[in-house]
Amino acid sequence: MAGTDSEAVAAGDDDALYVLTAVLLTPAQFPSVLGDDYPEACAALGLAPLADGYGLVLGQDGDGARWTVVVDDVSLVAVAIASWDCGMEYDLSPDDRSMVAALPGWPLAVAVAAPGVPAPHDPSPEITEQTPLCPPDTSAWGAAQRRLGADEIALQWAAWREQIDETQFARTTTAKNAPDDASEQPGADGRGGRQPLSGVQRVLAEARSYVDAPPPLGRVRSSFAPGDARTLRADGPGWSMVARTDDIAFVLLDEKPGEILTVGRGPELPGLLEALDRMAVRPH
Repeated sequence: MAGTDSEAVAAGDDDALYVLTAVLLTPAQFPSVLGDDYPEACAALGLAPLADGYGLVLGQDGDGARWTVVVDDVSLVAVAIASWDCGMEYDLSPDDRSMVAALPGWPLAVAVAAPGVPAPHDPSPEITEQTPLCPPDTSAWGAAQRRLGADEIALQWAAWREQIDETQFARTTTAKNAPDDASEQPGADGRGGRQPLSGVQRVLAEARSYVDAPPPLGRVRSSFAPGDARTLRADGPGWSMVARTDDIAFVLLDEKPGEILTVGRGPELPGLLEALDRMAVRPH
């Protein structure tokens, strides 16, 4: 994750934290690179999944060491992020009462550094006994990169949508109404045998199961989209799905490196997306 364009802020004493950026860690909005759901993202930082969530303030101390300050004042961090996104300055200085923990290292990649201090580095082992946080490895295709890919599609929906030729949609459906390729067919040995569901069919079946048995908090999230639509994000073991409630869905799979699969509206997708949107968590 790239840092914001905000300037570093110092508290003015020897324990100053030069704030570089901040992110929210809440059920409806968390760095998905850290996990498929909110509890998993919290576990990556050793935090309990509080209902109201946290704000993560990433910065450097006077020696240049990386620190992640966890605060429970989510509103304060949200205001700072919104201000920075609008190009405004905002002095994010959480007070001690809101501080939950000061964790060595950064759980996310930050592209900026504080001026006038040494280059970013992990704190000395003499300062902290805890292993410093570090960003998930995204150099090779896997869960972290798959979730980042879904993030990018959600952010740049229009650009991705323009590339889709709807005449090329593969026939897709859920296991509830099994398609031809999931019906009884001869196996490789000539005997009858049920073929496994395709990746997209498996994703749709698992997403539908979320409606009947709610998954861990944050597995399904709903956010703003133009018009009356919502942008839906759903994740599960080995898969991510991004959809618009009034449009199609994109699916990414761990088992298909770099591929982006599309799901057309068809007869089933609209109802599934509506049901997921009703049970999804939403930003306050």
